Amino acid sequence: MGYKVVVAGATGNVGREMLNILAEREFPVDEIAVLASRKSLGTEVSFGDKTLKTQDLDTFDFTGWDMALFAVGSDATKIYAPKAAKAGCVVIDNSSLYRYDADVPLIVPEVNPDAVMGYAKKNIIANPNCSTAQMVVALKPLHDRAKIKRVVVSTYQSVSGAGKAGIDELWDQTKGMYVPGQERAAAKFTKQIAFNVIPHIDVFMDSGDTKEEWKMIAETKKILDTSIKVTATCVRVPVFVGHSESINIETEEFLDEDEAREILRVAPGILVVDKREDGGYVTPVECVGDYATFISRIRQDVSIENGLNLWCVSDNLRKGAALNAVQIAELLGRRVLKKG
Repeated sequence: MGYKVVVAGATGNVGREMLNILAEREFPVDEIAVLASRKSLGTEVSFGDKTLKTQDLDTFDFTGWDMALFAVGSDATKIYAPKAAKAGCVVIDNSSLYRYDADVPLIVPEVNPDAVMGYAKKNIIANPNCSTAQMVVALKPLHDRAKIKRVVVSTYQSVSGAGKAGIDELWDQTKGMYVPGQERAAAKFTKQIAFNVIPHIDVFMDSGDTKEEWKMIAETKKILDTSIKVTATCVRVPVFVGHSESINIETEEFLDEDEAREILRVAPGILVVDKREDGGYVTPVECVGDYATFISRIRQDVSIENGLNLWCVSDNLRKGAALNAVQIAELLGRRVLKKG
């Protein structure tokens, strides 16, 4: 016996990835509904070897459905997630709307699976920000061994994190460099993204941090440990898919780089590729389509007493969004609904 599953926002990048991953992982689906806004109504999407037509999110009745994976943005989620939850359908939401709600668990299954039991307060579970998700997967096993005090992270985030418009803008600007008359000014991003990097993701806050940087701080504390101090600089780079992070960690206890490497090798969701030679590390191009969070460049930071540096790469459309949502659905099935 399987589950009745809804994917809302099925025509977007993340929604399509959710469908792909549900099929790839053979999630026990008895029935599936794919929803979209009225402007995308009737659009066909793939689910394994099936082709499905989207239904209208605005009129859909969630009664009798087990779980709904939402990838529709905060504005639409604010309207439709409570309707689904009230109808008894557990919502797994990819937007930022509920991440900081004390009554909604924020979950990365490799890190805080027990938090799933908090779903019952609102019948909603939040999926974290893409840059946070891969980082906490890397931090968790090290934190368990040596207790992390402080994290300094610089991100190198792909344009797909900004949706289809971000991908299109990089593509069009790149073409415009070589094809006269095809030039395209910045629209989705604040400055040219082709052959450039932009130290600005989301809006600026009064502190001088951007909202993306604030998200990494707040979410790491909620998911992993409120006592960890985090500072972040988030940068958009001209890469289509795959977020990279340079992470500096300060621990309470000394942790040797060799021990850290072995801890990470056996940790769930992580693949260590760390050879001190040309090409002995993973780059965004190599992580696309993979489930793993890749860790490379593990080394001691000798500038502080108990410091480590590492390089972290993951497919942001997968672990940073769709995969994590499906893993939450699997966790919910195992721990709570217990049908599959």
